Amino acid sequence: MNKTAEDVVLQEGGFSLAELLIVAASEAWRGNGEVLASGIGVVPRLGASLAKLTHSPELLMTDSESFLVEDPIPIGPRGDFKPRYSGYMSFDRVFECVWGGRRHAMIGPTQIDRFGQTNLSVVGDYAKPKSAILGVRGLPGNSINHANSFFVPNHSKRVFVSGEVDMVSGVGYNPGRWPEGSKSDYVDLRLVITDLCVMDFGGENHACRVRALHPGVTFEQVQEATGFELVMANSCAETAAPTSGQLEIIRKLDPYNLRSTVIKNNPPGIRTA
Repeated sequence: MNKTAEDVVLQEGGFSLAELLIVAASEAWRGNGEVLASGIGVVPRLGASLAKLTHSPELLMTDSESFLVEDPIPIGPRGDFKPRYSGYMSFDRVFECVWGGRRHAMIGPTQIDRFGQTNLSVVGDYAKPKSAILGVRGLPGNSINHANSFFVPNHSKRVFVSGEVDMVSGVGYNPGRWPEGSKSDYVDLRLVITDLCVMDFGGENHACRVRALHPGVTFEQVQEATGFELVMANSCAETAAPTSGQLEIIRKLDPYNLRSTVIKNNPPGIRTA
């Protein structure tokens, strides 16, 4: 039988890059309190689920339909899994969480600029775009009402653009986009998890900064793959490797190994030269 890259990594007691990113993503919800944790996509969803099962049990989580659950539901076909429901979460109750700031979502935008503005709509000129994507969806309201984090599986200048994003779908810290006298206090951009590093907007004047580098990655590599200037946090460290306990939880939450499809070739979490 042919062995995959992950088979070899796991036999050696290691972990995949996707698993490293899931653990890093889970940290976005640490200390959030009782908020609705919404991870959009495989890695964000597994990150939110891991957070609830480890350091943040108070998080609210849905079954992706209409009920709150105490035990995060594994991704993929449910099979014999029986959800343990704890409440009803109708669409209007979700909006109550959104407008009241009681939600923290992690999404995967198509573009991000140095102000944290995000694009989900079109690439190119809006009147005649090169490609149309999802549309702005609920991002305008979400980005000014509750905390948001981002997941980028392929860190590149195509995502982290040099100027402003082609279409501002999600609000950021760009002062030029805020009319005089308007209140921007509720913009709350937390973490950016990529295949190279963990970033935030905690620099001076909300400058995008690198707060952790994945094993084997240098700051210079991250800067080379980014279209705008970055700063490095004074406390920048290496991204923490998954523990055996975290890996066990991740593999139970993803029994069909969908995480292996997120990063091209599913590389190991520790990269070598």
